[in-house]
Amino acid sequence: MAEHPLVTAIAPLLERLDATLVAPADQRPEDVPLRWEGELVGAVRLPGAELTGALERLVHEVEAELGGELHLLDRAGKQRAVRLLEERGAFTMRKGVASIAESLGVTRFTVYNYLNRDQPEDRNSTSC
Repeated sequence: MAEHPLVTAIAPLLERLDATLVAPADQRPEDVPLRWEGELVGAVRLPGAELTGALERLVHEVEAELGGELHLLDRAGKQRAVRLLEERGAFTMRKGVASIAESLGVTRFTVYNYLNRDQPEDRNSTSC
């Protein structure tokens, strides 16, 4: 991307924030747009934005696998979605529970209940 005066001016700030500059065509919704006189000249991608994108990709993968948007699934479907997302590491990501709860259309408390639902059964089945 050609060095625009705005890009040159904010380069030290980007370095301090460990942020990256992306071209307008590569901009994601979580990126901060850079406009100069009304023209989009690029966007700033803050650290951690890649993880947000990863979480969104996991949600979309599970939606495709289960055949619909998470919030439209019945209770059993939502529980299955939570198990699949847990298996894929979605809850190890920052704000994973809150983001997934929003995608499911349930509370964080409900997501925690879904996560804990199978634990006692698993312990009992191994002790028999």
